[in-house]
Amino acid sequence: MDFTLEVIPLPVTDIDRARDFYRDKVGFHVDIDQEVMPGMRIVQLTPPGSGCSIALGDSIWEMTPGPTPAPGSYQGLQLCVADIKAAHAELVERGLDVSEPVQYAPDDGATFMHFQDPDGNGWAIQEYRRRATEPLHQVLADLKRQGS
Repeated sequence: MDFTLEVIPLPVTDIDRARDFYRDKVGFHVDIDQEVMPGMRIVQLTPPGSGCSIALGDSIWEMTPGPTPAPGSYQGLQLCVADIKAAHAELVERGLDVSEPVQYAPDDGATFMHFQDPDGNGWAIQEYRRRATEPLHQVLADLKRQGS
């Protein structure tokens, strides 16, 4: 049985501000922005090329057991790109306050840049050049065919 990670609820203080930030500054696609049941609004956004989305909601935490995370408490969320310089240029052009890329080693996967959303949730963007020729969905499909 496959268990796919497809949605991560993200704690924010203002759904509209967060939606606008992720859509306009980071370039996520708005998949859903509606009241899904009386009194529960959900905004789901997906990064271009991703199989995993983020969900913003005014009462989303009432549906899950355990403590409600504070807005800005999520750190280390990570996006991957094949060309970090091109991604940096695109994000800066969109008006995102993103750090300069830092290469920690010459290996593929060792270059990162960072940004925060308006609430302080922290994101990393990792350059994984291999994804230009080996998209993750293709790697996963190949592994499944091989029985791994």
